[in-house]
Parts: sequence; C-alpha cells; structure tokens
Amino acid sequence: MAGTLNDPILHYVFDPLCGWCYAAAPLVQAARAVPGLTIALHGGGMMTGPNRRTITPQWRDYVMPHDRRIAQLTGQPFGEAYFDGLLRDTTAVMDSEPPTAAILAAEALWGRGLDLLQRLQRAHYVEGRRIADAAVLRKLATDIGLDGPAFAAAVDAHAGEPTREHFAASRALLARMGGGGFPSFALARGDGRLERIDASPWLGRPEAWQQHLAQAARQAA
Repeated sequence: MAGTLNDPILHYVFDPLCGWCYAAAPLVQAARAVPGLTIALHGGGMMTGPNRRTITPQWRDYVMPHDRRIAQLTGQPFGEAYFDGLLRDTTAVMDSEPPTAAILAAEALWGRGLDLLQRLQRAHYVEGRRIADAAVLRKLATDIGLDGPAFAAAVDAHAGEPTREHFAASRALLARMGGGGFPSFALARGDGRLERIDASPWLGRPEAWQQHLAQAARQAA
C-alpha cells in the first residue's frame, strides 16, 4: 500500500494461514483508514518447507479451540465448510508459499496485496477453500477484480526464490522489531526506529485501535 516518502509506515508481519492474523484482520482494515499511514506487508512463511503440513485429525483438534477463541474475541466468522470440510480433508496441504507469492504479485502489480489477503482469509476460514492451489488463487484474484492472466504471470515471477527471499527478509525484520510471531506490527518513525505495537489488547476493538494508531502516526510523522 503506497504512500508518500514521509508517511509513517506500519509494518505488518503476517501469514495467510495464521489464525491470529485472521483475528487481526479487522485491525488491519481499520489501519487502512488512518490518514497518512502506509501499510507495508511482510509474509513470514509460517508453513513453508519442513513446516508445510497436510490436514490431520490432530491438527483439527489443535486449531479448533484457537478458532473458537478468535470467533468469541473478535466476532470473525468461521464457516462449516472450514470446520467440517477443509479441516476434515486429509488430502489438503497447508502451504504458505503459494498464497504469499499471490499476495506479493497483487501488491506489485496493483497495490492490492491487502485486498487479496483479506479475500484469501475469508476463502480459507469461511469457505473452506484450498488457498495453496494455483487455480483457487487465480479465481480469488479475479473475485476482487484482478486480471487473471496478468495475475498468473506475476505469481509465476514471484514464486520460488523471490518469495523465499521475501520470507528471509520478513524474518529479519521480525527480529529487528522484537516480534514473537504472527501477527506482528511495528511503526517506523522518522528517525528510522521501529516501535513495536502489541495488537493483542486491541483485538475485537478496531475503532479504538484506529484511534491509537492515528495518534501514534501523528507522533511518528
């Protein structure tokens, strides 16, 4: 999400398959409405390489209490197609790399990375879609109005080593921020310092978060 050279920047380290990033989605949406604030997306690669996984009954049992807690805390919806469809599909693969490459492509071409992330989260948690599948990603991109062939070409250009380099840079930024995982937010100040912002007290309170960010952005500008 582009801004002017002197705009304060909210760095957001996320993963499209991270439940607590879905919990923070209303906060991200609220942050987009803060005047003069630029949001920089950094995919962390939570489920890549050896951390890729297929759905198992054990995984379903692990994530469901977290998902129920997220729904209770934030009001974020979870669909039957997710709980009783995707989370019971033992052939489905959880892989953060393809959806992150798609988000990078949408951001590079159209500045629409946040829009695609939001669509991917809904597709995963409400519609129970396999967001690591190329055909699903292309359909979701066209859902938000992106050109299908141009999107597919951009994803191909970002896939593989460019996305893995992005993950490495995001992890380095996360270490600089002092972040402990996903989601992590930090505000870049004019002197180059990064001020980490703990979003956990604001979950379910997007209006208050927006006011807090607006004040922090004014001080950082």
